[in-house]
Amino acid sequence: MKIQCVIIDDEPSSQNILKHLIGDVDFLEIAGICNDAVDAMTFLKETKVDLLFLDINMPNLSGISFYKMLNNPPLVIFTTAYSEYAIEGFDVNAIDYLLKPFSFERFLKAVQKVKNKLVLEKEFIIIKSDKKLYQLKVNDILFVEALGDYIKIYTKDKVLVSYKTLRNILSLLPENKYMQIHKSYIINQSKLDFVEGNQVTIGSKKIPIGQKFKINFLKRLNS
Repeated sequence: MKIQCVIIDDEPSSQNILKHLIGDVDFLEIAGICNDAVDAMTFLKETKVDLLFLDINMPNLSGISFYKMLNNPPLVIFTTAYSEYAIEGFDVNAIDYLLKPFSFERFLKAVQKVKNKLVLEKEFIIIKSDKKLYQLKVNDILFVEALGDYIKIYTKDKVLVSYKTLRNILSLLPENKYMQIHKSYIINQSKLDFVEGNQVTIGSKKIPIGQKFKINFLKRLNS
């Protein structure tokens, strides 16, 4: 299966360079090309994609501001001619940051990270618990609970305690399926039984919905 990409850049020359580079990688496919954030917003509402090649310095709305506006955004590789944007780009969990002009080798390194992450998301994650390494099928995870410096990962038949943060584990899980609904909980949306008041129920477990997360949770549930 090919990774579906969108190029979002207001410069035709930059669009052409990315088109050429994407064409030389067998696991990438261009789903669309957008000239600005407004075009991209419309396109993404109608088309599911895996990856954005997103220019930061665009007219009217920067790439970073645009990306922050998206609900359940695709993975992103930022592209720009300005190195001062790099830290801000990584603050929104970008996969990588390409400083123009970049080589094919540098481009390939960035997209390989995307491929590795998507493969991992679709199948298994490795969790260290009780001095053992467990290979967990991603879809078997029901929810994750924060426990101080540790997390508890709940599946149908076991609970694993691991030295990780919620942010660590969330970065390993598919963004289209897992979401944080409370400062102490991540849930697998596909395992959700029902929502009642300010809590969700998965199996026999009732999980609170934090006020900070409620609006985004309900938007995503309704979509």
